[in-house]
Amino acid sequence: MELRLDGTHYPLETLGPGKRLGVWFQGCSLACAGCMSRHTWDPAAGTSATVREVLALWGRALADGAGGLTVSGGEPLQQAAALAELLAGAARLRDGARRHEGSAGHRPADLLVYTGYEPAELTPERRAALDGADAVITGRFRVAEPTRLAWRGSANQRIVPLTPLGAARYGPYLAREAPGPRLQAASGGDGELRLYGVPLRGELLELERRLRQGGVALTERSWRP
Repeated sequence: MELRLDGTHYPLETLGPGKRLGVWFQGCSLACAGCMSRHTWDPAAGTSATVREVLALWGRALADGAGGLTVSGGEPLQQAAALAELLAGAARLRDGARRHEGSAGHRPADLLVYTGYEPAELTPERRAALDGADAVITGRFRVAEPTRLAWRGSANQRIVPLTPLGAARYGPYLAREAPGPRLQAASGGDGELRLYGVPLRGELLELERRLRQGGVALTERSWRP
């Protein structure tokens, strides 16, 4: 099955616990004001990939000891069928790797999905797409409700554990700040600077200011119209 992606990154360390494979779906009609990833809104942008190709990246991440998979966007549930297939395949690979290695001393990798939809907006199709996830972070980003809560961009967003693994991994952070940094920088190729994570209010403007002071000018910003 094909899907539309903005990109992937490993190791991701700002959207969930541990080092993770990050997968960003392309396309989002929710268009939250203040979103830092406006470049992921256009469903025709990004690149085409297959679920098999993404699962190959996941297999390599597991072999390297990844602690989890984070799927964000864009809006993953606007490609519900592809998301369902990706999560099911990721769970099979994760569980197969654990059986092969043995469980002693190994913490299972978890599967986390970000969605801008509220729980009441989860149609049967959208709920089915999340069946393979261990936890989901729900809710629109609201720029007027800043927060320091772990892995969330605004105070209204909620971490919802869906499995015992999700409860064990995310339960301690329902009302806590995230451990470690909130932003991670990496080269995206073609001179791009990619930022992964959930910045605090004003943090991106401060980053722009410091870059200008250092003689670095950003020609485009995904968080600006």
